[in-house]
Amino acid sequence: MRPQREQPGPGQESVWDYPRPPSVVPTDEHVQVWLGGELVADTTTALRVLETSHPPTYYLPRAAFADGALRPAPGSSFCEWKGTASYLDVVGGDVVAPAGAWFYPRPSARFASVADHVALYPAAMDRCTVDGELVRPQPGGFYGGWITSRVVGPFKGEPGTRFW
Repeated sequence: MRPQREQPGPGQESVWDYPRPPSVVPTDEHVQVWLGGELVADTTTALRVLETSHPPTYYLPRAAFADGALRPAPGSSFCEWKGTASYLDVVGGDVVAPAGAWFYPRPSARFASVADHVALYPAAMDRCTVDGELVRPQPGGFYGGWITSRVVGPFKGEPGTRFW
């Protein structure tokens, strides 16, 4: 059963207006990520991947990460749209977020723009901000969406949303 779409207010987006297959949209929002008390990523040139029922997933350029903040991690997964993802540990101070980030070494042609970009699970970080606003992680351990006041749901990931 499809959920009831929340009505967006001024300056907001509904995730139910996002496309499927997803789209990739550049943003000049100021994105920052902290782990272990350290700023591990900082950029104003991120990409937002927008997919129906999901809050945006932010893909940050590799150059936005502090030296030593990313290291290869075991495992991979497959996205029907983007291809095969590889995982990265995120390191900040004395803290390691195992497989806290992912990237597409060879994304599909349609998603070529995410090459050399890294997405993070906000729940695995100390905090993530977009234009200074604290991000809430998308519910569910599988998803990496970033919830801000800019987006309304309901969002996939809550119990009972598996087949949306």
